Amino acid sequence: QVHVVESGGGLVQAGGSLRLSCAASGSTLSIFAMGWHRQAPGKQRELVASIGSGGRTNYASSVKGRFTISRDNAKNTVYLQMNSLKPEDTAVYYCNVANMLGNYWGQGTQVTVSA
Repeated sequence: QVHVVESGGGLVQAGGSLRLSCAASGSTLSIFAMGWHRQAPGKQRELVASIGSGGRTNYASSVKGRFTISRDNAKNTVYLQMNSLKPEDTAVYYCNVANMLGNYWGQGTQVTVSA
């Protein structure tokens, strides 16, 4: 089992920045992918960004150029730096960690961007 805990959400004005963190613990051997998804009220959960064990990244088109994902393999931690935030970025952000044993999710952290 892998335990996943997110932190760093909050309320910010449009144009502001937030940094989310996600720490994985437990059976962290061979984690190969870490990422962030989000779910806004009434909408489906969507991929925001992901990063592989070698550092290869993937971003949703809506956040490209504004968000940056990074990871610290030694700490089993993934970060999401969010700049130029927009009201449409408001959602619960979930961290996802994948290894050979399965796919694990955190409880989510709320990000609210006011106009």
